Amino acid sequence: MKLRGYMMAATLCAGIAGGVVSDAWAQEISDSHLSAARSAISAIQATDRFDDILPNLAEGIKQQLIANNPDLELQINDVVDTETLAMVSRRVDLEDEAARAYAQALSEEHLLAIAEFYESEAGKALLANGAIVGREVQASAGIWQRGIERDLLENVSKKLNEVAPRTNAENEANTTEAPASE
Repeated sequence: MKLRGYMMAATLCAGIAGGVVSDAWAQEISDSHLSAARSAISAIQATDRFDDILPNLAEGIKQQLIANNPDLELQINDVVDTETLAMVSRRVDLEDEAARAYAQALSEEHLLAIAEFYESEAGKALLANGAIVGREVQASAGIWQRGIERDLLENVSKKLNEVAPRTNAENEANTTEAPASE
């Protein structure tokens, strides 16, 4: 579910970045609908993965500036830290944009239901364990796929042998013969 929410947000953001703005996007959203969206975003931790953007940018800027001006390391660190802290308040802009994206995609009722579920013990457990479960399911699907492939090939080979029987020598020749070179 969390992954689906990320994918939905990414899709909506890509549409905006690409300049695709529909009439639905431009419509006015009620305060209660935006509030429901903010609750859902908070409950599903939709924007938590962006928490490191500002600190990472600040660290990158520090490294770049210090590499070019090693004699100013202390001053660079102080100035970058001060300016970074001054921008922390802009984090709310991301929350507002995310709330608008969710409000455009989902009804107020759905957003309230999402928030209610993810604030429950079951929802919190899903958020905490969803990635682990997803990896386990992916691994299981790989094992299942290999087993199905093996069994399908075996069953098809048996049926083909019934329809067009071959001698053991022909079977060995088909499996060991290298393709003819042109």
